[in-house]
Order: sequence, then structure tokens, then C-alpha cells
Amino acid sequence: MARTKNNKTESKTPQYHRIIVKLGTSLLTGGSDCLNEEMMSMLVTQLAELHRQGVELLVVSSGAIAAGRYKLGLDKTHKDIPYKQVLASVGQGLLMNIYDQLFSRHDITVAQALLTKADLSDRAGYLNARNTLLALLELRVICIVNENDVVAVDEIQGAKFGDNDNLSAMVANLVDADLLLILSDIEGLYTGDPHLHPEARLIPIVDKIDSEIEGLVTGTAGTLGTGGMTTKIQAAKLATSSGVTVIIADGRKHDNILNVVAGKKVGTRFLPIASKLESRQRWMLSGLSTKGKLVVDSGAVTALKKNNKSLLAAGIMEVEGDFEGGDIVNLCDAEGTRLGCGITNYSSADILAIKGTHSKDIATNLGYDYGAEVVHKNNLVIL
Repeated sequence: MARTKNNKTESKTPQYHRIIVKLGTSLLTGGSDCLNEEMMSMLVTQLAELHRQGVELLVVSSGAIAAGRYKLGLDKTHKDIPYKQVLASVGQGLLMNIYDQLFSRHDITVAQALLTKADLSDRAGYLNARNTLLALLELRVICIVNENDVVAVDEIQGAKFGDNDNLSAMVANLVDADLLLILSDIEGLYTGDPHLHPEARLIPIVDKIDSEIEGLVTGTAGTLGTGGMTTKIQAAKLATSSGVTVIIADGRKHDNILNVVAGKKVGTRFLPIASKLESRQRWMLSGLSTKGKLVVDSGAVTALKKNNKSLLAAGIMEVEGDFEGGDIVNLCDAEGTRLGCGITNYSSADILAIKGTHSKDIATNLGYDYGAEVVHKNNLVIL
């Protein structure tokens, strides 16, 4: 945003066209035990300004469980899954009611989408969700997305899908977003825990999320939230691998959303490590339907990354997981670095029998042959 001499704001062409904004529980509650409408109003006002500028927005919002707990007057001793599902059921309506009122002040219509990992794991479900969200964007409706806590036990336990940080990356992947903006009550990624190490410095830009970056994230979740810096880095890793820029910033600071979109230096920016991928490739890379892992040798790494070749049995060192032909598997080198993923032509049992062997020996070892390639290059996505 640029300011004129008479203090009125002028529109500045946004750097991003389609943005996913993730709002965490600690931010939405302002550190209290209930939703902070003043904080939410400040955030919504900024989103409304971006909407006025023509930016396409989707909001991934936490806060339902916290809202339900406060409404029912329950303390945090109720931690089992059924209670959390009840809290989510009560709180989701309260959360949406507040968003509806706040956005209505700006003449903006809101919608709600409750998703589970199972919804997106199936290719048809993935495409249906994508088409619905894209249609809402076209209609200039701001959709509030959340995990369907009432049925998604994995999310509440903090496993697999993880939390709304990871969900926001999935949504960014789903709709081919330009930017994923993760807002919380922390400035960004630091060289150490700033609460324990005052000398810790904010890292303004991360070119690639490697083992060194992952080693920095030791922070835990807030009092009410389920996520921490670890899940934010996981989300950033997924989104950047799909060609999406990610910024982690402090949502409590006034105009931080507008400052980010205006290109100002705010928080930590994670640069995309790949160009925009087509929908099928993004779905494969998302990990939603991954069934196992193949560890390959150095020769296969070169063939896959530099020579655009298929993966052959000779280059496979290890097989992890139980999967069938047609399933998606991750591909990793001997050090555990993820190279990408692909659709395998053979089951895990088959590959255990043929790994390290020449392609001409497949039929001899198995009694049948589905082709020389364990994963054909046309079914590969390499990072």
C-alpha cells in the first residue's frame, strides 16, 4: 500500500493473484481462551482490501475447537478425541458466524468448505474439491476452509494430515496458488528459539528447505493450537515443491498482510523450488495417496534427475511399505533425500523380488512381466 499526502491509501498492483491465507488459533484468540473479534476484524479488513484490489483469496482458518470449548465452558482437561470432535462441531458454526458478519461489513460473501485427507486422496475427490474452490474464486466468494474435525480423527490426533498448516499447503497445491501466507503469533523462522535465545536472528529468505533448516524447528505449538514451527516448515516444503511461494509472518502486526502482498520484507519467505506443476503432478507430490517408498542408488539418481529416464529395477536398493501396482510411491536416494514420486507398475512384493536385477530377468523372477520400467518416466514427478 502506498500513502498519499492526505493520508488516504492508494491501490498498488498486488504481486500475487491467488493467495491462501492460513490463520492460526493463537492468532485468532489473541492469546486468550476465546476468539478475539477485534483481532479477527483487523485481519478481515486487510483481506477485504486485497479482495477489492482483485486478489483471489482462500482462508484456511483454525479456531473452531477453541470457540467450542469456550462456548461450552469446558476446560482443557477434556482432551480425548470425542470431546474435541464435539468442540469442533459447536465451534465451527460460531467461527463461521463471526467471519460472515465481519466480511459482510465489506459486502463480501463467504462460503465454507470442510475437507478431510480422504476427500483429497482419491483423484476424483481431489478434482471435485478443486473445481468447487475455483468456481468460488471465480464468483468472488471468499471460502473459509477447515479440516472436518468431526470425522477427521487423524487431524485431531496431530497425525498424517497434521493440522491446518499442512491443510493450507494442500489447498495451495489444490488451486495452484501463487502465495501461501501462514500467519501466527511469531515473526517467522529464526536461527534459534527466540524465547530461549535472545540472540536468535530472523531468517528473511529460505532458498531451499534442507536438513539444516529442518534442524532449526524445535518450537512447540501454542496453548490452544495444534501446530508449531515444525508443521509450518512441513507445509512450506510441500507448497514450495509445487511452485508456490510461502511466507510465515506475524499476523498480529497491523497491515502485515497488505505489506506482504505489496512486496515488503515481512517474516520469512520460502522460495519455490519448482515451476508451477500441472494438476496431476501436484496431486502426486502432495503425498495424499502415497503408499510406500523406493530407495535408489546413485546411478538411478543420475538417470532420474539429469537424464529424464524411467526407474528400472536395477537401480532400486530398498522397498518400504505395502503397495500394489498403480499406487504412488516416494523416491529417495540412499541418504533419505526425497527425489520425487511416481506411479509404480509393480507391487512392493514384486519389487522386493526384482530389485537390483536387470530388466530382462523380471519375467524369470516373477513369472510375468509388466514392462521393463518399475516407474515409467511419464508417471514420474522429479523435484
